[in-house]
Amino acid sequence: MLNLTDLTLHYGHSQILNGISMEARQGEVTCVMGTNGVGKTSLMKAISGTHPRSGGKLELDGESVGALPAHRMALKGVAYVPQGREIFPLLTVRENLETGFSCLPASEHIIPGEIYDLFPVLKKMQNRRGGDLSGGQQQQLAIARALITKPRLLLLDEPTEGIQPNIIQQIGDVIRHLRATETMAIVLVEQYFDFAYDLADRLVVLRRGEVMIKGAKEDLTRDQVLQTVRV
Repeated sequence: MLNLTDLTLHYGHSQILNGISMEARQGEVTCVMGTNGVGKTSLMKAISGTHPRSGGKLELDGESVGALPAHRMALKGVAYVPQGREIFPLLTVRENLETGFSCLPASEHIIPGEIYDLFPVLKKMQNRRGGDLSGGQQQQLAIARALITKPRLLLLDEPTEGIQPNIIQQIGDVIRHLRATETMAIVLVEQYFDFAYDLADRLVVLRRGEVMIKGAKEDLTRDQVLQTVRV
């Protein structure tokens, strides 16, 4: 679904990503790992169009995609759940979900029942303002809003950050369910090693904006991945 070749990204004169090449396949979870400051969030921004990449090639389902802004990438089926969630605090839960309609034709402006099946708390709180939810509930809302757009590629940036353990488990179950549908590729940026390694089908470890190791989990030992992440 996603293929990156020699992707680079700059902030001003500083080069943050240096020739990133990786793939994410439909029906799989690709986990991007590494310590703070290695470029994981920058990679998500480059893929989603939130920050323009400086160079390299990005393909979605075999189609070469130019340096499009985020709203154009969303229309191509890329949904990004950023670190920090970025929900609308003054809108209700339902109104937050409805913002995802902007990527869909008018005939599909319906919140699917599956959304509330995956996140029952959102149905109970659909008339509450987003800012009144707990951090874990806001994270569920952010993921649900992304799913409203019916993505082909789902980007999740640190979904467990600051979340209580029971919500982490629920989010893991949702990711497993989405993988099982085989309708999308999922790229997961995560520092919680056990959570990421357990979910991963493929792994990419970054260091200083470069890929150190990558491949199918079955071809990489747990110790090999952990040691590379910690160096």
